Amino acid sequence: MSAREELHEHGHNDHDHEHDDHEHAEHADHADHADHDHSHDHGGPLGWLRELLPFGHSHAAEDKIDSALEGSERGIWALKVSLLGLGATALFQVVIVLISGSVALLADTIHNFSDALTAVPLWFAFALSRRAATRRYTYGFGRAEDIAGTVVVLMILSSAIISGWESYKKLVDPTPLTNVGWVIAAAIIGFLGNEGVALFRIRVGREIGSAALIADGQHARVDGFTSLAVLIGAVGSLLGFPLADPIVGALITIAILFIVKDAAVAMWRRLMDAVEPAEVDRIEQAAARVAGVQEVHEVRARWIGHALSADLHIVVDEDLPTYASHGIAEEVRHALFHAQPRLATITVHVDPCGHGGDDHHAATEHHARPA
Repeated sequence: MSAREELHEHGHNDHDHEHDDHEHAEHADHADHADHDHSHDHGGPLGWLRELLPFGHSHAAEDKIDSALEGSERGIWALKVSLLGLGATALFQVVIVLISGSVALLADTIHNFSDALTAVPLWFAFALSRRAATRRYTYGFGRAEDIAGTVVVLMILSSAIISGWESYKKLVDPTPLTNVGWVIAAAIIGFLGNEGVALFRIRVGREIGSAALIADGQHARVDGFTSLAVLIGAVGSLLGFPLADPIVGALITIAILFIVKDAAVAMWRRLMDAVEPAEVDRIEQAAARVAGVQEVHEVRARWIGHALSADLHIVVDEDLPTYASHGIAEEVRHALFHAQPRLATITVHVDPCGHGGDDHHAATEHHARPA
């Protein structure tokens, strides 16, 4: 056997990978291991509060993803539905802004429009990620989704700047709030519309493993709660405190900045190929359980859009023939596809154990980079 046998993808995209659909049905319980979020019940009266945690826990049923292509299609569908919902909510609020002159509601409406427009780059990215890899883009186009997530963060930041400026102007030159009843109604509608869209985007984002879509859902969620902040400002005006409106507008700006921070951290990690350490442990442990594997090392994993890729080294008996070593490597790939259904590509590098005393890596030793 050669000193090193590197076994690449052989075109096994997604996880069709050499086992039939009935095998997926038999292994449905593997969905409990999906993603880096462990699953538990989000029900009960405080279920929505748990959803507030950025990039938090996921549902086991949601983690059964058959392919990156299906994930892209579902992401586009989610964006279409949420765009209609946010667009209708924001248009209703525009009418109330024109009637009332509320700067807090204006800030919230601007943010809602911004949130609706974030669907555009995400939509484009999901569509682009469905294209097949080429000789130039050999890893495909999934990274477009992460770039779109960065655009989402910048759009959230721009809405914070606009709402902050409008609040400042209102503090310097306060004007009376009119049609307060309509403002209250618009704030309630804004909360309901945004919270519905947030739940929907976050749920689908977790289903397909899309950090960008989850970030967009968190954005919509904060919009919903800032709509309730507008309600507080309107009530304050009714009670004879006209500065309540611009003050609440400023608080909305601060809330947006917190979301910018959380979303920026998440997207930074995706762009830097970061994964949860527990994900690496899961891959390592699943590979180690395969018969014939003596050791697992150099495990790496990264997200490309909403698809996970991994490569690892396994050590096998150096006296095995090539076809037997290859068979062990394929069993490792098979086990990993079931252990983590979001894995789209897996590369297994086979190392001989070296019990004969030979250094099988001597030829490339001088090329090794220092740790």
